[in-house]
Amino acid sequence: MSRPRTAVVTIAHGRHEHLRGQGWGLLQQTQQPDDYVVVAMGDPDIADVAHEQHPDALVVELPADPADLPLARARNAGAEAAVAAGAEVLVFLDVDCIPEPTTVERYAAVLASDLASAPVVACGEVRYLPAVAHPRDYRLPGLAERAEPHPSRPAPVRDAVLAGADVRLFWSLSFAVTTPDWEALGGFDEAYSGYGAEDTDFGQRLAAAHGELLWVGGAAAYHQHHGSEVPPVRHLHSIVRNANVFRDRWGWFPMEGWLAEFEARHLAELDPATGHWRVKT
Repeated sequence: MSRPRTAVVTIAHGRHEHLRGQGWGLLQQTQQPDDYVVVAMGDPDIADVAHEQHPDALVVELPADPADLPLARARNAGAEAAVAAGAEVLVFLDVDCIPEPTTVERYAAVLASDLASAPVVACGEVRYLPAVAHPRDYRLPGLAERAEPHPSRPAPVRDAVLAGADVRLFWSLSFAVTTPDWEALGGFDEAYSGYGAEDTDFGQRLAAAHGELLWVGGAAAYHQHHGSEVPPVRHLHSIVRNANVFRDRWGWFPMEGWLAEFEARHLAELDPATGHWRVKT
């Protein structure tokens, strides 16, 4: 079977050193991607950073409000550019993620060999790296040994492929899909604006299409450390808004832990009259 044309798609605003780390990881691939598409969300410096290591990278400039980044729209724009360039397999990586050397090869091989009539989405394991003095320190040997697995997601051994029964475990940090299946699923729903729930919605759309989620060994992504806010209060408005959109689509609320935290901090509440969450003023 011929090797499919494969594109890696990432979206970015800031995180320039993390983007450099990802670019370095792509140079180590046993199968180089045919295209590297970087969507710059309201950040004019992204193009220069991407082109440092990948002069042929295709950079899509997307106007954006830094306080409410259009994650769903950005991933769709990246996929559109990749498909226009001829991509048959789309590999999505968050800007924080460094792929292990076989990630692109494994995703492409698994999807090229799949003969299912329903859509298939492949996910690789995401492992978390410790804090370092400078992001470029991640390029030192022993990357895999220093990374910690996620406690609640599958971690298939190399060359293994596991069927995932729970599509709620899908996340967009690292996944791959063929172009026909991407188009059948319709990409990410752009009704979700800003942060939160677009991943969970994509998983539900996969289930509604009677598709399959696969966990692929040998396709790990190493998540570069950065500070995080728990719960993510700076995304309060978009999380509440997107949770309501999701509930209207699927009948239940995602991100329940964060919503409960917001309620405990008197930042949001469930309106019994509408059945929707609202931000408290």
